[in-house]
Amino acid sequence: MERTNLTTDFTLLGFSDLGYHRAALFCVFLVIYVLTWTGNILLLSAIKVSPQLHTPMYYFLGNLSFVDICFSSVTLPKLLNGVLCGRTVISFLGCFLQLYFFVSLGITENFLLAVMAFDRCLAICNPLRYSILMSKTMQSGLVGGCWLLAALHSLLHTYTMSHLTFRDDRLIEHFFCDMTSLIKLSCSSAFVNELLIYIEGPVTIMVPFLLILVSYVLIARAIFKLKTSTGRSKAFSSCSSHLTMISLFCGTIIFIYFRPPSIYSPTYDRLVSIVYAVITPMLNPFIYSLRNQEVKNTLVKYISQYGTSLRKEK
Repeated sequence: MERTNLTTDFTLLGFSDLGYHRAALFCVFLVIYVLTWTGNILLLSAIKVSPQLHTPMYYFLGNLSFVDICFSSVTLPKLLNGVLCGRTVISFLGCFLQLYFFVSLGITENFLLAVMAFDRCLAICNPLRYSILMSKTMQSGLVGGCWLLAALHSLLHTYTMSHLTFRDDRLIEHFFCDMTSLIKLSCSSAFVNELLIYIEGPVTIMVPFLLILVSYVLIARAIFKLKTSTGRSKAFSSCSSHLTMISLFCGTIIFIYFRPPSIYSPTYDRLVSIVYAVITPMLNPFIYSLRNQEVKNTLVKYISQYGTSLRKEK
């Protein structure tokens, strides 16, 4: 990295063009951030305290909740500061740390969604051997692989991006240090970076997405073979929440990073990015909790016990 890179800050424009609407937007994002932490902490607590939820599906879901807390915390504090104060200054090191963790956690979430689809496929298509196939060693290996591959992927992008030479104004038309925004800010050749996005990127985004599609084709085929409507309803119920989150998260990421450059729009990019960077981490725990009776029962029991203990202390 050049000396000028390390000693020059970037400016995140974010939503500084909204004027007097910024106060209302700040309140909305603050509520979303609080709900993200609250929902995911409650889900993690429910999984930890209930022996019923000590299964592979909830082990993966717990990891997803932890990723969501971290993922939202990478962008939302700076976003809140930018909405409240206007433009936000971020150092060169801070910008690329944010880029590293954003990409790493985003890819980890994508991998975990694919692992969860694989887990549901094994549970529905091969129920008799499921407990053997999805052993604790397998669970740990899958989750560890998700984190490791995502970290290496992010390190590659962050390293190559940090060696670009940027324009003097360094105004990023986004609310976080995004790869596409940084490439557009570069005044040196970004050929390697663009090549990585369009060649290496699909491996980490499209391959898990294809794995999810194949898993659900197999799941659908197995469900339609079930003789009872109750069995079909239960199988569909365990998959519907997962499909909802895949549609929101993967759909918006694929649009942002794999669309023709001719339809690039900073304003539209910010709005679409909010869906996968801000809204999805908040919705994940609520969608899984509200559509899952076991989680709801555990949360109700957990909250009632906590309320009873507080009353006794008084």
